[in-house]
Amino acid sequence: MRIAHSRTGPDPIARALAADRLGAPSVVYFVPPLTVVAGVVTTAYAVTGITGLPVAFLAVGAVLALFAVGYVAMARHMANAGAFYTYVSRGLGRPAGIAAAWVALIAYNALQVGLYGAFGAAATPLLERWAGVTPPWWAVSLVAWALVALLGLMRVDLNGRLLAVLLTAEVAVILLFDAADLVASGPAGLSAQALSPGGLLVPGVGALLVIATLGFVGFESAVVFSEESRDPRRTVPVATYTSIAVIAGLYALSAWAMTVATGPANIVETARRDGAETIFVIAGAQLGPVVVDIARVLFVTSLFAAMVSFHNTTSRYFFALGRERVLPAAFGRTRPRTGAPEAGSLAQSAIGLLVIVLYAVLGLDPLVQLFFYGGAFGGFGVLLLVCTTSIAVIAFFSREPSGESIARRLLAPVPAAVALTVMVTLAVGNFSTLLGVEEGHPLAWLLPGVYVMAAVVGLVWAFVLRAGQPAVYSRVGLGAKAATVQEATR
Repeated sequence: MRIAHSRTGPDPIARALAADRLGAPSVVYFVPPLTVVAGVVTTAYAVTGITGLPVAFLAVGAVLALFAVGYVAMARHMANAGAFYTYVSRGLGRPAGIAAAWVALIAYNALQVGLYGAFGAAATPLLERWAGVTPPWWAVSLVAWALVALLGLMRVDLNGRLLAVLLTAEVAVILLFDAADLVASGPAGLSAQALSPGGLLVPGVGALLVIATLGFVGFESAVVFSEESRDPRRTVPVATYTSIAVIAGLYALSAWAMTVATGPANIVETARRDGAETIFVIAGAQLGPVVVDIARVLFVTSLFAAMVSFHNTTSRYFFALGRERVLPAAFGRTRPRTGAPEAGSLAQSAIGLLVIVLYAVLGLDPLVQLFFYGGAFGGFGVLLLVCTTSIAVIAFFSREPSGESIARRLLAPVPAAVALTVMVTLAVGNFSTLLGVEEGHPLAWLLPGVYVMAAVVGLVWAFVLRAGQPAVYSRVGLGAKAATVQEATR
């Protein structure tokens, strides 16, 4: 894509992402599954000690399916890489939208950089076993970081193709492992105990719901990549509903199959003993070492795919804010040859590098303190964003019905908003369980407090813009139209 320059500055296309590059399958493939099944699910069992995770995936999937009805309907009236930020701005006002943007930047950056910890921890044993070298986890993570930084500056459809190949193989291996677990059931037989709705009526259920929500992060990518999609009015709904259905079914099946293989009473102890190796240890007896070794490699590539995915999402949030001048204008320009959001991608890479170096210097645990804490913290942030967006959808359609049916405007969004509000409330009350720390631990209030502070800073910045830069403030939430409006006012 060439950028035309004039005496008044760059052409508006310099502030537009490359259009017509992604179809629905490519957008769906921005959701990596083996990272969740092998990393999040097993670590969740170990840290929380709660076995109701399979039914939590189904419950959260049902809530998000309701949420998606209004979310997708609103997407038909705006295509914007800012997604949650844009929707909240249009539904609840610009100050709330900017506050949501700050929360989104923190949440998605936490999700992305947390994956470097898991990648280093998972890849190092393979290098030791097959190459006879034992590098520190952070050295391996730095190699991955460099590759992700490079891919973040390339064409988004190339990223999509890479993810498609890796994730297709992942799904096949996960289903194979699930089948093996169910065929060779453990001491309790084919027990459905973990699928009982009663699994949600336990202390600490808020932790389960946040972890389940973390598994769904990526379903919203259809909107984030809507400007780069072919026929967004069709791509967004197909990709969104497909993602939710696949995630809910696959993760619930896998989390349940693990409990069948070990027996529901033994899954927590097994996960605490074997950690992220749990899924491979369980399947090893039935499938043999060759298949398990292939799966270990795919787990590493899955983590890499997840890093690429979240890097792309985060860089587009930077881009959306820069294009509207909520962040410096440099963030709102794309790379000439690839259409990638260059400054946003470089900023995300800089944050990742800083975190890897900091954790290496401090000697912190890459799997629990970086991957799981980062994922739990980021997942909670996404839950906050989804909840706020659900309210924004209702507010938007109450002012602008836009020809949508009452089911899309109210009958689905209202119960979704109520359910999401309950989930947020439970999550806040169970944050210590989520992190696996004792009640009253500073992290249990400090991490949620970060989002409160981010929202406050966002609100203050919104009022500063409204008072000092009213032209910039008026463009908040306009997306690609912001560049056009800016050019027209020159």
